[in-house]
Amino acid sequence: MPRQPPARAPRRAPVARTPARRTQAVPAPSPLGSQIRDLREARGMNLAALAKAVGRSIGYVSQIERGRSEISISTLKAISEALGVQISWFFQGYDPRVPAEHGHIVRREHRRRLDFPGTGIEEELLSPTLTGEAELILSTFAPGARSGDEQVSRMAEQSGYVIAGELELSVGTRRFELRAGDSFRIERGAAFTARNPGSVTSVSLWVIAPPRY
Repeated sequence: MPRQPPARAPRRAPVARTPARRTQAVPAPSPLGSQIRDLREARGMNLAALAKAVGRSIGYVSQIERGRSEISISTLKAISEALGVQISWFFQGYDPRVPAEHGHIVRREHRRRLDFPGTGIEEELLSPTLTGEAELILSTFAPGARSGDEQVSRMAEQSGYVIAGELELSVGTRRFELRAGDSFRIERGAAFTARNPGSVTSVSLWVIAPPRY
C-alpha cells in the first residue's frame, strides 16, 4: 500500500488583536501670552499702552500675547509691573499637577492674590480666568482700611455680599453701612469708595461684569 502523507495540523484562525488604547491628551494650561492678554484687557489697557509701558514695539508684544515669541524674565517683570501684579500672578491660578482643572477650578492654595502695600487691603481672584462674562473677587479690608481718598469708577456692574465684618460704601453722594449678610450693587460707571469702619476684618465677595480687575 502506498504510504499516506502525514496529516497536516488544521490552521488556527488568526486571533483578533484589540488595538492598544491611546491615552487622551489633556489640554495644557493656558499659555503665558493669553494670560497677559486677558489681564491687559481686564485692566482696560490697549496693546499700544502696554507696549509703551514696557518699552517694546506693539508688534513684539502682540506676538507674545499670541504665543509666537519667547519672553524673557526681565520683559515679563516689566509687563507685570505695567499691569500692577507680581510676576507670580502668571504662575498661579491652577494646580499644574491637574491640568484638566485649568479654566474650571481654582483651589484655595492656588488663588491669584493682589496686595496693596500699606492700605490693609488684599484681593483674591476666585475666577479661573478673566475671559468669562464676570469675575469673582474676594476682598479683605483690615480695620480702618479704605480703597482710596477719591472715588473711582469701573466700566462694569459690580455686585457683592458681605461675608464678615462691616463695609461702608460711598457711591456718589450716597453712603451705605453694610454688615455681614448684606448685599449690594454698584451701577456701571458709578464712582465709589469702600472702607472698613469696624474694629474687625471685613471680608466681602464681589462680582464684576464684565471683568475689570
